[in-house]
Amino acid sequence: MRDHGGNLQAAKAAFGSGGADWIDLSTGINPLPYPIGTVPINAWTRLPEADSLKQLERAAQVRYGTSIDVVAVAGAQAAIQLTPMLSPVGPAAILAPTYNEHGAALRAQGWQVSEVGQLEALVGSDLAVVVNPNNPDGQRHAPEDLLRLADSVGLLIVDESFVDPEPELSIARVEIPLPPNLIVLRSFGKFYGLAGLRLGFALCSPDLTGRLRDMIGPWPVSGMAIAVAQRALQDTDWAQKTTARLYRDATRLDALAARAGWTSVGGTPLFRTYGTPHAAGTQAALARHHIWTRIFPYSEGWIRLGLPGAEEDWTRLEAALLDASKQP
Repeated sequence: MRDHGGNLQAAKAAFGSGGADWIDLSTGINPLPYPIGTVPINAWTRLPEADSLKQLERAAQVRYGTSIDVVAVAGAQAAIQLTPMLSPVGPAAILAPTYNEHGAALRAQGWQVSEVGQLEALVGSDLAVVVNPNNPDGQRHAPEDLLRLADSVGLLIVDESFVDPEPELSIARVEIPLPPNLIVLRSFGKFYGLAGLRLGFALCSPDLTGRLRDMIGPWPVSGMAIAVAQRALQDTDWAQKTTARLYRDATRLDALAARAGWTSVGGTPLFRTYGTPHAAGTQAALARHHIWTRIFPYSEGWIRLGLPGAEEDWTRLEAALLDASKQP
């Protein structure tokens, strides 16, 4: 089932769009984005130059602390759509529950997909997918465990879309040669709060890099994305301050949830997932305060919240949680 957060129009249709502005906490996108600043006019008026694309990919390589090749794509989602075409169709296994687009993309290309609950159950598959840290429960896997897994599968896809605040978790940073059957996916928009820019990266071996470049063509991302992201990826001071704030805010959100009687399931510094007696009812109670959250078709109790941004949004959420906790 291809359900997603960010479906604010559906929330407005169900609960009304009038009154207070909606606070969308249904995604794991940083609510305080990187400041775009001034962008050169040629980012809009010219086709992206090959040299500027190479500079962007080099900036990503440095930012992610890796020596393997980097391919810019139009969001990690674009890479998810392409990776099923890099190997002959066969049995694929996904560590689940997780982001549902991996399974949907594989099934669309004819793969026989199984969802498993343990890392060891991926062994022997022609293609394996691990989201690290996982969305939505925040499950984490050490890079050395994933390296061992790579030896026992055909193609290993490690989706690191939420790893930016936890760089030590990234398999791409290990100081040994990475296996040629590994593809690491990175999202730009989540940590930098610029999801509409549609930018992500695939990190992989030269052979896979060449095949991906053939598939995506000469202009895989926009000139605007190149201009903004190159600046952002090199701004280490902003990244350090943002990481510290995300950790503080995640702790603050956990405290509010605990006071509402919720239990912690897990998460990352960009989102938190909680257990509630009835997730759909809790979501509806918050929606009546024009606060939108994320629930899941495979769990009656899980609810996921992104982080509020402005202080007034935190105040509204605290009041809404107090009201929701009183609902039968």
